[in-house]
Amino acid sequence: MNALHDEPDAIHDVLGIGFGPSNLALAIAIEEHNAQSSAKDRIRAEFLERQPSFGWHRGMLIDDATMQVSFLKDLATMRNPTSDFTFLCFLRERGRLVDFLNAKTLFPLRIEFHEYFTWAAARLSHLVRYDSEVLAVEPVTGEDGEVRWFDVTSRMPGAPGRTVTRRARNLSVAVGLEPHLPPDTTLSDRVWHNSELVPRVAELTRSATPVERILVLGAGQSGAEAVDFLHRSFPGAEICAVFAKYGYTPADDSPFANRIFDPEAVDVYFRSAPEVKQSLVDYHRSTNYSVVDMDLIESLYATMYREKVLGRERLRLRNVSRIRDVRAQDDLLDVTVEYLPTGERETISCDLLVHATGYRPRDLDALLGRAGKLCLRDDNDSVLVGRDHRVELSPEVTAGIYVQGATEHTHGLTSTLLSTTAVRSGEILDSLLAHRVGDPVPAIERPT
Repeated sequence: MNALHDEPDAIHDVLGIGFGPSNLALAIAIEEHNAQSSAKDRIRAEFLERQPSFGWHRGMLIDDATMQVSFLKDLATMRNPTSDFTFLCFLRERGRLVDFLNAKTLFPLRIEFHEYFTWAAARLSHLVRYDSEVLAVEPVTGEDGEVRWFDVTSRMPGAPGRTVTRRARNLSVAVGLEPHLPPDTTLSDRVWHNSELVPRVAELTRSATPVERILVLGAGQSGAEAVDFLHRSFPGAEICAVFAKYGYTPADDSPFANRIFDPEAVDVYFRSAPEVKQSLVDYHRSTNYSVVDMDLIESLYATMYREKVLGRERLRLRNVSRIRDVRAQDDLLDVTVEYLPTGERETISCDLLVHATGYRPRDLDALLGRAGKLCLRDDNDSVLVGRDHRVELSPEVTAGIYVQGATEHTHGLTSTLLSTTAVRSGEILDSLLAHRVGDPVPAIERPT
């Protein structure tokens, strides 16, 4: 039997699906708005997260990995520098503000930024329901024939066999990315995606299972970090990087190139013709895609050269190469690697194969179900999204759907990054207020 919300007649102004950094930033913006608003102007919000607690790329929280964006691009600063949800406020509360300033860096440890996110999420625990996987989103029609609300059904925390249905005028969909894998790849105890790297390595080292060779597929930052981490974690093993490039490409983080991540750049991109948008992405892919921080490139090269001098080469590169076949053989994997210039193929036996092959947006249609059929699309079947991150819907729909993280085709390279997260949360808040309307409380059927 389904169970409705404790307040079955209540309607949320916005219901967030997912509670990663994007919806966390929106929750902060709403909390700050409500704190200085009268009761009638406050926004009723709630967020649903399928994980049992807050988590952001836990599997890649390598102990010495640093952020690739400035700490000032946190959850609040670029929207409201006086917010007490900024990274600096977090440091002050943790007693590390002076120590961080003395480090003279704009780029904190990734594990510390995760701690900051967790700190902010804990302060907003009254707005989020964890362990609440969304199962269905249903459009709800009013007496006038307009789709004015959405009913969102999710699992009940602690009782996965039961469900809860909540009604909302607007949805904010921020479900993040999912691992991307080569076709026909099956994950196993010996075939991983780098998104689970740290816990997998910890489990393997505790088991004392011998590891002699590991292959890492991928030429981006996560691939290089995986190679470095595995090289340090298994001091007796050979770590072999496989990628189609000739060598790792340095990320372009120069000041002018970084302006592609400015809030104003989103305006420019949004207004541009499709061919201009594509050229901007092509020109500036080196700021984000399949590129590596120069410090890490130099460190890996120095390690390779040092090992060559010492006569024991554990860090190896199979460049200009692709993996063509993977076969499990008892306790090993036989991986066929093709050297692209000649077509020569070599079978390499290894203990592990790690795919550092990136991520892709989750399927909105699968999540939204019937509600997804109300979304208008362009000639490429991509969802049409307004500058305020509100999806363009069929004419009979007055309810709203906002999407975060799946809008690179409309809003540019910042879509899946942290660079404009705080600014975007303010834009969505402004849009929610602008579209706000009073509507009668509909009758909601109660379970029998």
